[in-house]
Amino acid sequence: MRKLLILSTAAVDETLLQKITAADWEIYWAQEAGIARTLLTEHAFEVGLAIIFSCESERSFQWVADLILARRKMQWIMALSHQCIDRKSLSALIAERCYDYHTLPIEPQRLVVTLGHAYGMATLTETTLRQQRELESQYGLVGNSPVMQALFRGVQKAAEVDVPVLITGESGTGKEQAARAIHEYSSRAAAPFVVMNCAALSANLIQSELFGHEKGAFAGATERHIGYIESANGGTVFLDEIGDLAPELQANLLRFLEEKKIRRLGGAKSIPANVRLIASTNTNLEQSVRDGQFREDLYYRLNVLHLRAPALRERKADVELLARHFFVKFAAETRTSAKGLGREALEVISRYDWPGNVRELMNRIRRAVLLSEGPYITPNDLELERRSLNRGFITLDEARMAADRETIHATLLRTRFNIARAAQELSVSRMTLYRLMEKYDIRRDSI
Repeated sequence: MRKLLILSTAAVDETLLQKITAADWEIYWAQEAGIARTLLTEHAFEVGLAIIFSCESERSFQWVADLILARRKMQWIMALSHQCIDRKSLSALIAERCYDYHTLPIEPQRLVVTLGHAYGMATLTETTLRQQRELESQYGLVGNSPVMQALFRGVQKAAEVDVPVLITGESGTGKEQAARAIHEYSSRAAAPFVVMNCAALSANLIQSELFGHEKGAFAGATERHIGYIESANGGTVFLDEIGDLAPELQANLLRFLEEKKIRRLGGAKSIPANVRLIASTNTNLEQSVRDGQFREDLYYRLNVLHLRAPALRERKADVELLARHFFVKFAAETRTSAKGLGREALEVISRYDWPGNVRELMNRIRRAVLLSEGPYITPNDLELERRSLNRGFITLDEARMAADRETIHATLLRTRFNIARAAQELSVSRMTLYRLMEKYDIRRDSI
């Protein structure tokens, strides 16, 4: 039986409820927000009916409006008086979020027909979205471009065999998600998936975090600590930014891959550990091997299977698909007036090179959903540089400034806002980099 949630600011006519029930609806009724939220938590509703008898006080119906905005996936029908339709807030809510509306008094037969159509639309929409999601996303990754299909096939192959995997790609391309998918679709799925960022900790801390330590192993070691590898026994350890691993730790990691045993810092005995290693890097490890910064034998041990997460600029056809995916995701999580991405926003999104890749796109869409005040996301909501759509040229100075800004922006993203490292890569002093960041309005919270 179909379930219908009725939100009403006053008692509902019993005859109307009987006619709706006779049309094969199971009715749940709430006259205040608390009860409504409980019902929404306990039941799955495709259709909702909101009846507003009086709109003299906005407080009396605001809870209804809030729930309609919060439950965007439901098909809503509103019933209200002619006077209430004239209220700007209610007319906007009807236009933006309601499948249909009726004026009071309600004609039961017409309402029953509308409820049936709304249920059909909800079912059709869910089926269409599910089919679209199945076509466009796999393993938690979104995209139907050739390079993404290649990644999907690589994840599938890696999940079927139990060997080390190396995932390469720029920051923000979804390397961790690919690693997590390999684990979740492998025979180790029931065991832990543990993540460690090799660039986030000093060599001493990584040694302790990865392999563990015994009580008294060093000053401050007041008790035994179980490391990531030991705690993930039976599962997978994902080592992010493996290229930043210190040379002495590279030797320890190689020994583990060869022996499948670890020794805690300060410990005397070797401990067997049944763990699969998946590593990722945004650097060229082959070049690091040639430069003597990364052990060649460790590189080949890690690189049994190699997957590459493509940069967003390599799969331009997926950009709009991803943007819409993130809009639906974030719009469902927050109260927003936006119904979608505007035409000009989509055009700007398609033009942009996305140096921060999927992570940058995701963060900009999230921010746009929060900041948007209109029915559609605009270029200003995305805070992207917008060149006139009517002008087919830019000046040489504009091109140089855009190139400079994008280069600095990409370098800061790649170095995770490490000013000293970014300045070194750009061959400028730190003071010059700070000046350029101020000139081009590049802030940490904008990256």
